[in-house]
Amino acid sequence: MECPACGYAAYVNPRPTGTPIIFDGDRFLVIRRARPPQEGWWDLPGGFCDGWEHPSAAAVREAREELGVEIRLGAFVGMWIGTYHFQDELLPVLDCFWLATIAPDAVITLDPEEATELAWVPLSDPPPLAFATMESAIREVRRSSGRLAP
Repeated sequence: MECPACGYAAYVNPRPTGTPIIFDGDRFLVIRRARPPQEGWWDLPGGFCDGWEHPSAAAVREAREELGVEIRLGAFVGMWIGTYHFQDELLPVLDCFWLATIAPDAVITLDPEEATELAWVPLSDPPPLAFATMESAIREVRRSSGRLAP
């Protein structure tokens, strides 16, 4: 987009995100969104990169902020272009996904501004997720069955 008055050009480039798919055996962690967009939908923890932050670092940071735990990233699952409704805009995003694990004795403490509940769901029967890119990532994990390891 270009401002006709001053000529300033603004590019609508995808904003990168980092998302861990946290596994415990054949189950993965979902959280219920506490705010728009998609409030009330099941979601994966994760979020936008801060400044020059790498998406893998964002995945680790977001898990710490949203769940109160440290994660260990495993295999890279993939990246997909998606959309995110922010205020009155539909923004392009580049969603990046990794398999991840947490310590068996980790105590998850949800940030109430981010999530209202959590569940461990079977990879074989995932619930509908808040964003299409998340469903694509889960399908990729299911399709690769065994090729990717947390």
